[in-house]
Amino acid sequence: MKKILLLGSGELGKEFTIAAKRLGQHVVACDAYAGAPAMQVADEFEVFSMLDGDALQKVVEKHHPDIIVPEIEAIRTERLFDFEKQGIQVVPSARAVNYTMNRKAIRDLAAKELGVKTANYRYAKNMEELKAATEVIGFPCVIKPLMSSSGHGQSVVKRPEDLEQAWKEASEGARGDIKEVIVEQFIHFDYEITLLTVTQQFGRPTLFCSPIGHVQISGDYRESFQPMPMKPEHLQAAQDMAAKVTGALTGAGIWGVEFFISNKDGVYFSELSPRPHDTGMVTLSGCQNFSEFELHARTVLGLPIPAIKQYKNGASAVILSDIVKQSEPDYTGLEDVLREDDTDLRIFGKPVARLHRRMGVVLATAPLGTDLTPLRDKCKRLASLVKVC
Repeated sequence: MKKILLLGSGELGKEFTIAAKRLGQHVVACDAYAGAPAMQVADEFEVFSMLDGDALQKVVEKHHPDIIVPEIEAIRTERLFDFEKQGIQVVPSARAVNYTMNRKAIRDLAAKELGVKTANYRYAKNMEELKAATEVIGFPCVIKPLMSSSGHGQSVVKRPEDLEQAWKEASEGARGDIKEVIVEQFIHFDYEITLLTVTQQFGRPTLFCSPIGHVQISGDYRESFQPMPMKPEHLQAAQDMAAKVTGALTGAGIWGVEFFISNKDGVYFSELSPRPHDTGMVTLSGCQNFSEFELHARTVLGLPIPAIKQYKNGASAVILSDIVKQSEPDYTGLEDVLREDDTDLRIFGKPVARLHRRMGVVLATAPLGTDLTPLRDKCKRLASLVKVC
């Protein structure tokens, strides 16, 4: 049995904890607030800010974990190198987490060092630099904090008059203490995908899940569906890029690698997360032989994955709160979802409801090879029936 220190205890951390517990592991769930979803299923928990390096050090010294699994961006990542030197396994690796928790580091690695195709981009630390960057990139453009999650602080800017508001949103939506933004060329893509990529220990081959199509609003996931139909050459290009970037970052685990796909211009690398991806919650539907969380747990523990198999079409749609409730939110409409065939849901168990906060997800499947549109429509319709109260 291994002791796993989980840094971040939201809905993704909760499902990973369940997968790890099913394999007989001991999990210590950490987050900045008590009662976080993963804490509800873990063996132990700790409440502290992971941007506090000294607090993180104390927790590591207290629990002596075998493995550290980061699940959020806001971590004092430089401390992970010290833990790795002490013999603690960091997932996927301290190098990978340090790079990917900052859009600047991962974008420069991909575009400048590895030659992977990306949107044109610049950086800005203040309004003057932001205006100068947009003169190079042009409009429309996308402005994002260097460190954020779930689309916080991200905006599409179509004219110079909107730059001040975009800077304000990026500053307020940033995680951590990095106050810098990336300004990206707006790619006129036909669709975007997440390619879940599994890098394994002991020289085992890198594996790929079927591509996941998704819809985001202001950078925040709303629905996902799998397998996304793609031209074979575009899928191969995405797999080659994903393998190249994850190989350079090193380590074992699951990675959510995001791409823009233009039928005219091909495949653009967008972003990468060194952990299970929110759009990958579609895999909880049973549409493939292992969920992304089971894949992550297996590779973290060095267990073999013979193959990833797609059994069905899958879809997910998020359940959003339209109220604010400070304690013990309840739900109506669950029976309306669960009376439908080939349908399931997950309520995340977040102790507080905020406006537009993700509180759960509806999952559904259909026969492989059928049209995804009715399945997606079904998922969204059923998700809209679940109300937070």
